[in-house]
Amino acid sequence: MSNPIKHRYEFMFIFDCENGNPNGDPDAGNTPRIDPQDMRGLVSDVAIKRRVRNYVQMVEGNKAPNSIYIQNATNLNTRIAEAHEQANGEVPATASTEQVNKAKNWMCKNFFDVRTFGAVMSTGANAGQVRGPVQIAFAKSEHPIMQLDISMTRMAVADKVKDATSSEDYRRWEAEQPEDKMRTFGRKSIVPYGLFVGKAFVSAHLAEQQTGFSPDDLKLFVNALLNMYEHDRSASKGMMTTRKVYAIKHVGTDPNEEQCARQAKLGCCPAQLLFEDAVKVTLIDDTKPPRSFADYDVKVNKSVVPAGVEFLEFPQDLDLLD
Repeated sequence: MSNPIKHRYEFMFIFDCENGNPNGDPDAGNTPRIDPQDMRGLVSDVAIKRRVRNYVQMVEGNKAPNSIYIQNATNLNTRIAEAHEQANGEVPATASTEQVNKAKNWMCKNFFDVRTFGAVMSTGANAGQVRGPVQIAFAKSEHPIMQLDISMTRMAVADKVKDATSSEDYRRWEAEQPEDKMRTFGRKSIVPYGLFVGKAFVSAHLAEQQTGFSPDDLKLFVNALLNMYEHDRSASKGMMTTRKVYAIKHVGTDPNEEQCARQAKLGCCPAQLLFEDAVKVTLIDDTKPPRSFADYDVKVNKSVVPAGVEFLEFPQDLDLLD
């Protein structure tokens, strides 16, 4: 791995969903998540991180140093046991502090999502816990969303036929059924359109102290934000697209090189500068509900960015990361 990043960042990313379910709520029949007070849509941090992981796993081939720790349908203790085998030579019955730290460092070295988001790895053989330098907040739609519950007809059934032991038994059963009994119904929950704003925070201090999150890791993370929906298509997701990704990079102002580096690491202005002042998202015609990205105007005001901070827009500013 290369050296950890040396600058603090705040990210703002804008994405939309058309005729799909951006993030189903299992507590509400998998209907789109909403804030019940203002009816604006929500997308959880976990859903966003899942798309980032999927993108990195695809483009990096799930190979170290950019393997993915939290994968679909896997046991996390398998990776923890592997960490102890590689770092300590065996899986200890009760890991000592030194063994835990060695296993934790091995996990950080080999897994992108551990270096990025951190992880609780104290289950199984115990590889400790790390706090990730990249933290993502819930994304929220700019305006209330309309939830639609759509019924559909499936022109086939998947009934289990009693005493059927062969394909011929199933064909005989099919021939005996009236046509209207060979159809079934399903439901799909969607929103016609929603424009969402997400926020992410990158701590150079935690990168240095905890995981070794590097400039290469940061560029991979930004590429994942830009492309996470391009390779995650499904009928339930509809048309989801990342529209804009912005960041502010803290660089410092002090003429003393050491003090300037400290400012760059700790930050030169509050995070809401980006989220509230530098980027404004407005609905062009508020007399009708938004139904596409063209219904919105996204304006950037770099004049509010103070000294010691650089405003970045991606993908064109990827090379300016750290």
